Amino acid sequence: MAYKYLVKTTEAVDGFPTLKDILHFEGKNGPDGIKRKSPAVDEPWHFYDPFDVEDTELLTIIRKHYDELVVQLKNGKPDRAAFDAAWLAHAVVDGLTPAHHFPYEERLTELRGAEALDRSSVKEKILIPGENAGESMKKNWAMWGFGGLMSMHAMFEGGVAVILAPLSMKTAKPSDGDLELLFEIGIEEYFKRAAREIALLDMYDRFHEKGWTTKLVRDVRNELGPTIIKTVCMFWYSAMRDAGLLRTKK
Repeated sequence: MAYKYLVKTTEAVDGFPTLKDILHFEGKNGPDGIKRKSPAVDEPWHFYDPFDVEDTELLTIIRKHYDELVVQLKNGKPDRAAFDAAWLAHAVVDGLTPAHHFPYEERLTELRGAEALDRSSVKEKILIPGENAGESMKKNWAMWGFGGLMSMHAMFEGGVAVILAPLSMKTAKPSDGDLELLFEIGIEEYFKRAAREIALLDMYDRFHEKGWTTKLVRDVRNELGPTIIKTVCMFWYSAMRDAGLLRTKK
C-alpha cells in the first residue's frame, strides 16, 4: 500500500526498487528472518518507547537504512537499494505498532533474568529455563500461554493484519502539508511524533484489558493503519528526493 501511494505521489519511480525486489527482503530475508536463526547475535531490536528520550536504538536503525537507501539510489543501484528500502520500512512499521511500544525487554528480563537477550540456540529462544520443572512450566506459560507475553503480541499483530488487509485506506496518501512537515523537521522527528500520537491511543493496553472492541478496531482502521502506511511512503519519497530522483506531480 505504501508503494502504491509512492507511485501516486510521484510522476514515476524510475531508479527506485521495484515492489517485487523490496518484498524479496521480507520474511526469511527480512529482520524477522534473523530471529529464527541461532545464535541470537546482532538481531534487529525494533521495540521503542515513544516517551523515553534516551531510547534511540530504533531511531539509529531507521537513520542507518535511510541514509544507505539514499546512497544506493544516488549510485543508480536500485537492486541494492531494495534491501534498505525493505528494512527501513520494517523498522518504521514495527516502531509505530503499539505492540512494540510495550516494555517487552523489561518483561522478558523478569522471566529470563539479566541475560534475557543472550540466547545461543533456537531451543533457548523458545523455552525459558527454571530452577525446577514447576517453575519452568510457569515461566513458559507466562510467555506462550493464554495472555502470555509473546502470545498477546502475536494475537494483536495478527488481528491488525486481518483488520487492515481488505482496506484501501485512502487517507494514507501523503498530502502536500504532510510532505512539507517531513522536510522541515526530518525523518527522526517525524517518526517520533507519529509514534507518540499512536501511543497516546493506548491500543495495546486496551487490547490487553478487553480484546478486540469496536472502538479499538475503528482506531486501527482510521488511525494506526493510515499513519503507518503514510510514514513508510513518505520516508521512501524523502529518500528519492534526497537522491535527486524526485519528480513531483503537479
